[in-house]
Amino acid sequence: MLLLAAVYLALQAPVVSDTSPFRALDLPTPSRVRSASGAPGSEYWQQRADYVIRAALDTADSEIRGTERIHYENHSPDTLAFVWVQIEQNIFAKNSVTYALNQPPLHFAGGAVFDFTGKGFIGGITIERFTSAGRELRRTEYGTMMRVELPRPLAPRAAIDFEVAWHFPVPPYGGGRMGRIGTRLYEIGQWYPRMVVYDDVHGWNPLPYIGAGEFYLEYGDFDVTLTLPAGFLVAATGTVANPLAVWTPTQRTRLGRARTSAQPVAIVTKAEATAHSAQRTPGTKTWHFTAKRVRDFAWAASPDFRWDASTWDGILIQTFYRPEAAPWEEANRMAWFTIKHFSETWAKYPWPQTTTVEGLVEGMEYPMLTFVPAIDKREDQYWVLTHEFGHEWFPMLVGSDERRYPWMDEGFNTFIDYGSAEGYFKGTAYGDTVRRDLLTDYRVSAVPGNEQPLITKPVESRDLAWTAYQKPALMLTVLRDAVLGKETFERAMREYVRRWSFKHPQPADFFRTIENVSGRDLDWFWRAWVYTTARLDQAVDSATTTADTVFIHLSNRGRMVLPVTLELRYADGSVETREIPIEMWNLGNRFTARVGTTKAVIGIVLDPHGILPDIDRINNRWPR
Repeated sequence: MLLLAAVYLALQAPVVSDTSPFRALDLPTPSRVRSASGAPGSEYWQQRADYVIRAALDTADSEIRGTERIHYENHSPDTLAFVWVQIEQNIFAKNSVTYALNQPPLHFAGGAVFDFTGKGFIGGITIERFTSAGRELRRTEYGTMMRVELPRPLAPRAAIDFEVAWHFPVPPYGGGRMGRIGTRLYEIGQWYPRMVVYDDVHGWNPLPYIGAGEFYLEYGDFDVTLTLPAGFLVAATGTVANPLAVWTPTQRTRLGRARTSAQPVAIVTKAEATAHSAQRTPGTKTWHFTAKRVRDFAWAASPDFRWDASTWDGILIQTFYRPEAAPWEEANRMAWFTIKHFSETWAKYPWPQTTTVEGLVEGMEYPMLTFVPAIDKREDQYWVLTHEFGHEWFPMLVGSDERRYPWMDEGFNTFIDYGSAEGYFKGTAYGDTVRRDLLTDYRVSAVPGNEQPLITKPVESRDLAWTAYQKPALMLTVLRDAVLGKETFERAMREYVRRWSFKHPQPADFFRTIENVSGRDLDWFWRAWVYTTARLDQAVDSATTTADTVFIHLSNRGRMVLPVTLELRYADGSVETREIPIEMWNLGNRFTARVGTTKAVIGIVLDPHGILPDIDRINNRWPR
């Protein structure tokens, strides 16, 4: 009877919620698709889409017309009655979501401005036909997305071919990501109908493209031919399959030298580009490109390009730029260092070539191809160039969902960019202080009521530069420098890249991989940085001494917890550093550190190297 009464009383007691920062995160249940270790499971699957595209550019009307064959393979366990297709040129249609919202441009550090509206250009894509086995398929357009009804359900492990014809006018300024300058320079992305991702987490992912949001794409092979005016030089995703038809003997000879040179070789010199820009070549020329295991295809073309090339470890590194773009004469050396650095630090660049093109686009990335503007300040030029190339790892190699989780794309990329910039400018004042702006941005942007959690907000946030770029970069910097240590962190990060190359990781896959490889429970870390807007405020409250011990009374005044580094300064001029692990906060927000010493302590500093985002550094010292 007493036992029953005790059980009854226990059931009536109020439930006390666990508010400990060390409580477990509520992550998706592991499965055979996504394992508890963070690796792809034994039954992991993803869809595949291969494209054969035939397109032509009419410079008189600045219009692109194309046909394509899409080979779509259903690797899922589900039977599909319809598919979703992206038709992103409809961002410029008269009644688009983007024009209805009419949002102001986004301003970034270094003066970059992204105007995703298209500046009022009215266009859109026209789908002339969408067939399978000769049968026109019923389709419904919803802005930049199109639902296509299948002639019969597509079973698991089955495939279907689509035949598509389309055309669209090229905008002068294509939402910050593509466009043209007159009829002499074209940078073309988001230009062909492409398959929406179908995955094990959300099923179809038909989130509309409205400008700031980026892309989540399936992998496959591309076979693309582009017909343009004969005088144009073309740079694109993939490799040129018909070099004899499109390059001159001189260009081929110089390119052969570049394939064995770490130093830039001028394939088209400034004098040649300048002379060529003054003439018109009649007729057309067709370029043929092939690319394997990529998630997108983009290209650029101009009759005025200078062209430099070099090679690192078998990878051809190319830069195309206009004759007047003087800052770009160093661009190929910057690109060479960038590809080498990222390859040696995180994973070998997996494709045969990489190209960057100077033009009107403020900065944009595609497989094997990036668009980067000319910038007068050398440091800023390197930053944009290395950042766009960093996207070849995140998300071109590690194919994360950029649309929902930009912090896994822009943020991870920004983090590795800091290492690239530190390496390129090593030994200079700039190189030694390049990471300081992370903490500066924290003080400016991590404001209660304004900041948004990384996990719950897509890219259309109030502070895109902070939420998508800088905060995730600071998060990984703190994880490396204050929690795991450089060697353990880099081992775990490299394993994440290895596991999820050419695949689609989710946040839980990243969290579990880092924890599994490092051997650390980091739920407390992810909660503070990703799931909340918690801030750090650690303090040295006071210190008391005995004959042989210093008692240092510490408190955690914010909601974020991190390990503590203490620097003790003694009267004899000596200094001692003590590391206190995260478990110090297990029993609450106060902790007394006991340091055995017979020396007289005259000062204590918490976080002496200033690497943590502490919002009140005044209370990090004793005495004040």
